[in-house]
Amino acid sequence: MAGDLYFPIDEYEGRWARVYEEMERRGFDSLVVWGRSAGTYERYGDIHYLTNFYSTHSGHEQDTKLWTGRGFAAAILSAGEPPELHTDEAETPPSLLATDKVEWHWNVPEGVAEAVNRLGLTGRVGICGTDFLPVKYWRLFEAATPAVEWVEDDQLVERVRQLKSARELDCYREAGEIVTHGLNALFDGLLTGKPEAEAAAAAASEVISRGGAYHMIPVSHGDSIQTFCRNPLTGYSLDAPAPGDMVRGWVYGPIWQGYWLDPGRTSVCDPANANAAQKELVEATAGIVDSIIEMIKPGVSIMEACRLGDRLTEEAGGAKDQAGEMWPIYGHGIGHFWQFPWIGTDLLDGDEVFEENSVLGIEAFLAHDGVGSAGFEQNLIVTAEGAELLTKTPMIFW
Repeated sequence: MAGDLYFPIDEYEGRWARVYEEMERRGFDSLVVWGRSAGTYERYGDIHYLTNFYSTHSGHEQDTKLWTGRGFAAAILSAGEPPELHTDEAETPPSLLATDKVEWHWNVPEGVAEAVNRLGLTGRVGICGTDFLPVKYWRLFEAATPAVEWVEDDQLVERVRQLKSARELDCYREAGEIVTHGLNALFDGLLTGKPEAEAAAAAASEVISRGGAYHMIPVSHGDSIQTFCRNPLTGYSLDAPAPGDMVRGWVYGPIWQGYWLDPGRTSVCDPANANAAQKELVEATAGIVDSIIEMIKPGVSIMEACRLGDRLTEEAGGAKDQAGEMWPIYGHGIGHFWQFPWIGTDLLDGDEVFEENSVLGIEAFLAHDGVGSAGFEQNLIVTAEGAELLTKTPMIFW
């Protein structure tokens, strides 16, 4: 039925059990997990993963005499019980939630603190979410729970989320089909000279008509190709590429059931007009992504993959555009947003390896003076045999 959980309840029970196992490993009897949604996605993941909750408020409204903390929610895990969910909105349909322990509050930090005290939590308790919980909410929350020694561990649930269940991987395969339709539509428009906004609208229509969601469709072309978006506010402009202009675009967001994908491509408007230098740049950038993907298998060193990327980047000229400067990486994990592992030479301890049943984005950016810049990203599942591609849009259009 419409409105029912996508995953069965035993999927959530398995998640809770794994979180409790990780809590025990890290020395916690209890854990408070904060989340933020209400129109944003970068910190909704832990709460959505544990309970399927996402706030329907329009955003993080300014606090008033009546309400505080709209857009925020928390889950309390203690004594091996299902999460106790505390939200900012009234009467969330029970069929949409994985737990029946639910309370809502006008003042969310105060309500969560009262629940911590009611449950008798004292001493050392873990907390996830200190990297985004506003200072004023933290001060209120900490002051109202004097018997607790709060221990920050923002990645605890994220690490559990890193390895996907069989059901999650099937969900990702559905997401891959949806986002591929979206990226195909985006490039159908850009390659034929449609305005960026028209091409992005076609991509959004493909995703939305299949029940999906997106966060951003960043597009650039021609004289703005060195920047990630021609218009940062929207991601796309009303301008149209001309034949021979380089074009680049991504479709990314919580594509299906909250699971993130972020594939991107680069080509030339009217590919028959691509010159030799443009083809060299595009093919070199795509080749870095393809070569790293060929290395990926469980147990393979992530650092070795990064070193291969560094070598191929240097051989291709090594220059970076805005995106390459912002993201000096060859990829990252994905789930409910970007997450560990971060695949970059300067981001690793050196002993991390690719793990089976993780989902990754593998990416590369290059720039050549007088030519332009290119970027590519592929999404994949790490299987026992290697990489299973989720995003099927062609890498090369000539």
